[in-house]
Amino acid sequence: MGTLKEQYENELKAALQQQLGIANVMDIPRIDKIVLNMGLGEAVQNPKIVEKAAQELTLISGQKAVVTRAKKSIATFKLREGMPIGTRVTLRRDRMYNFLAKLINIALPRVRDFRGVSPKGFDGRGNFSMGVTEHIIFPEIDYDKIDQIRGFNVTIVTTSKTDDGARALLEAIGMPFRKKQTV
Repeated sequence: MGTLKEQYENELKAALQQQLGIANVMDIPRIDKIVLNMGLGEAVQNPKIVEKAAQELTLISGQKAVVTRAKKSIATFKLREGMPIGTRVTLRRDRMYNFLAKLINIALPRVRDFRGVSPKGFDGRGNFSMGVTEHIIFPEIDYDKIDQIRGFNVTIVTTSKTDDGARALLEAIGMPFRKKQTV
């Protein structure tokens, strides 16, 4: 079996076109980009946390993480404009497919008591967001060398206009959505 990208091009595109009843080949849903975002509220007290989190997000994604800064000052949070408060990575093309394959096949099965990804993460426009509560589920992170367990958000942006098209795409790729309980 080849990569996830080859599998999508060779097998899944035709199946999705038939399943969704799409006439034009260019209207078949595909993944546009994946954005990983790690917000670090505790970085207000300790700015060195951001550097460590950026290194870990870089290891997970295979692409250098960008430090995000505060847009506004908020006195109640002791936050000043321009302070580093998080990191983010935008993945496209091959790195995007590699990360998605790693997430589905390696990381998610390592989650304790995993029953599937919640299907409620769709935004109404064909994009899917989910949270990863522990970044240590990825094999690149050495458990002995981390100072703190952090979580991050994963947003999968698709070209689909509807949630149904995006759900069909992600299910075809292999995203393990939680099944509804029947009593």
